[in-house]
Amino acid sequence: MKNIRNFCIIAHIDHGKSTLADRLLQTTHTINEREMKDQVLDDMDLEREKGITIKSHAIQINFKHKDGQEYILNLIDTPGHVDFSYEVSRALAACEGALLLVDATQGIQAQTISNLYLAIDNDLEIIPVINKIDMDGAMIEETKDQIIELIGCKPEEVLLASGRTGFGVEEILEAIVEKIPPPEGDPDAPLQALIFDSVFNSFRGIIVYYRIMNGKISKGDHVKFVSTGMEYEADEVGVLKLSLSSRDTVQCGEVGYIITGIKVAREVKVGDTITLADNENPVAIKGFEEVKPMVFAGIFPVDTDDFEELRECMDKLQLNDASLTYELETSQALGFGFRCGFLGLLHMEIIQERLEREFNQTVITTVPNVGFVAYTTRGEKVPVNNPSEMPDPVRIEHIEEPFIKAQIISKPEYIGNIMTLCLSKRGILLNQHYLTQTRVELLFEMPLTEIVFDFYDKLKSQTRGYASFDYHYIGYRESDIVKMDILLNGDKVDALSALIHRSRAQDFGRKLCEKLKELLPRQQFQIAIQAAIGAKIIARENISALRKDVTAKCYGGDISRKRKLLEKQKEGKKRMRQVGSVEIPQEAFLAVLKLND
Repeated sequence: MKNIRNFCIIAHIDHGKSTLADRLLQTTHTINEREMKDQVLDDMDLEREKGITIKSHAIQINFKHKDGQEYILNLIDTPGHVDFSYEVSRALAACEGALLLVDATQGIQAQTISNLYLAIDNDLEIIPVINKIDMDGAMIEETKDQIIELIGCKPEEVLLASGRTGFGVEEILEAIVEKIPPPEGDPDAPLQALIFDSVFNSFRGIIVYYRIMNGKISKGDHVKFVSTGMEYEADEVGVLKLSLSSRDTVQCGEVGYIITGIKVAREVKVGDTITLADNENPVAIKGFEEVKPMVFAGIFPVDTDDFEELRECMDKLQLNDASLTYELETSQALGFGFRCGFLGLLHMEIIQERLEREFNQTVITTVPNVGFVAYTTRGEKVPVNNPSEMPDPVRIEHIEEPFIKAQIISKPEYIGNIMTLCLSKRGILLNQHYLTQTRVELLFEMPLTEIVFDFYDKLKSQTRGYASFDYHYIGYRESDIVKMDILLNGDKVDALSALIHRSRAQDFGRKLCEKLKELLPRQQFQIAIQAAIGAKIIARENISALRKDVTAKCYGGDISRKRKLLEKQKEGKKRMRQVGSVEIPQEAFLAVLKLND
């Protein structure tokens, strides 16, 4: 065990984490030149295009130190986005040390700090590394000062590197061996392994990645997952090279995989503990949580005939991604579809993209909203993930909505813009703190609802791209949430209903009515578009009827002839309005999503 080192890389999005991982693998000859490509650990097309890590990866590196000893370095890669922070926390729990990677051209950003705090909570040894020092705009000394102020290390402890050219990679490998402690654990104790990830293989089922804390696991062992209580036979165990490398036994302190033929991703929970089935009183590794979806939206097929096909695609997607939840939903306007729960907006965007790319499904996504909790006058607690689930307002005692703590790091000249934006989104300023002369950190408490739409885009445009943003969930609070309905000629359109704070409802309703007025085709009769809270109409727009000039054949003569023709036309319109229905084009639903633009 003394020659094993388990480490991860923590960094903000686009600070060069995947590139540095490539260089580590190349320098140690873990992969040969033929297998080498950019972002070798990111195997999804989406990850390459967006330049982010979505699934965390693990790989074993063999490194010969200058003292002649062979060391096994297990790199557990972590996703970089705020939506996946629970997975990051479990990956960190499987490590003893972390490389804190900071881009020399951008300095410390919000995600870096939040992941660093997670690493410190897990008592990891931190090795600071400044990356991209070969870039023209590199501010090496300023970035070094920021790191020293943040973690209190000595200037000579900060390593300089370039993931692109490979400069400094040897020093990083030596620092990993010298500074990160070897894993602690009892090889003779009962098996205790932490699950930090799982992937789906269409031939072999779910492959579970774990780090052994105590004991060992062998092929053929009868194992048990503590939180679900399920028991399985270990068909194959081994370690993670670029591909899976099977072994008879995986020892204490090592990172490995197990294949048991599990077919359902829900049976494998990230953060769960694996033990042997004959262990009478297994001890679970602390920190396990059920992953809760935070953002909900309806996904419907464009053509209602494709519903069964969409159901199969959702099943397959859930095999790959256990944090996606969905249930059946019907809408008068859109037909059959699914109400899906996502970890956040990026997660929702990824699922949508994957449905289109991997399964050729064109889908309509309804307005995303967060999950509320309604307390009724009888004392019942009703979860509300969908406007249609909202109880009758007469029965509601109060409603609670989820709040988050937002951390924004930017340049001091943009403080005014950030304050204005956050306060307009019902934010409460908690703290303002200067990290250095040129970087300020702002902490806000805000409702998650306000962030779901377009907060990130607005923040970037208000600060010319200089602000970085990170948040974590802090709990539910009482709030004045109402259900706003859209009526077309008095009929409710359920797919356009929204749950919204009362103070924002009128403005949102007016914008929505104006947008629908542009998008709905004119009919032979007048269409009234109304936004309503209960029975109270808060906004209205009219689409005037298409009219035929019935008086064209009257030239001269008595006015009563014209009036008679117009009255006859008016009667016809009235009758048509009773039988005619308003067709809503697909663009109208998509426009609601882009409303705040």
